[in-house]
Amino acid sequence: MSAQEQVFRPELLPRQGERNAWLFAALSALALGILHFQGVVPLFSWIFVAFLLFSALSISLGNWMDRRTVLRLAADGVSFENGLRRVQLSWSEIAEIRIVPARWGEQIQVIGQQAHFSFNTLGELQFKGENRTKVGFVKGQEILKEILRASGLTKIQHNEQYAYYSRA
Repeated sequence: MSAQEQVFRPELLPRQGERNAWLFAALSALALGILHFQGVVPLFSWIFVAFLLFSALSISLGNWMDRRTVLRLAADGVSFENGLRRVQLSWSEIAEIRIVPARWGEQIQVIGQQAHFSFNTLGELQFKGENRTKVGFVKGQEILKEILRASGLTKIQHNEQYAYYSRA
């Protein structure tokens, strides 16, 4: 690897789903408020609106984290941050890597003695057989290969469920 730092960011999902979730949650909460002043509202309605609000909040948090996700490869190691986590591992600190098939792409788990992080390789979301959007890191496989090369890990196990790399 060159001495120059390489910076990678994941593909970002469109924000339309987040807007729709908040709109639906807000309209449902408004309707619940109106019904509450007109009489008794069933417990299920309160639970449903709480679920919608929690869902919208979860989508917003996920989008916020994706927009702050940065993975850096440098001569001295790898760093990962996403707004909630900040992990920096030298190449010698990386103890193992697990590659787990995911619904879209693969999940790469980079594990050190004191810290860990994971990222997804590129996956494509499809609807009715059409590619709608991409998720994960476009150069995810290249990132994985560089981490494996620079850390000196070797393949220990590989099967249909996952691949596992560790120090020999």
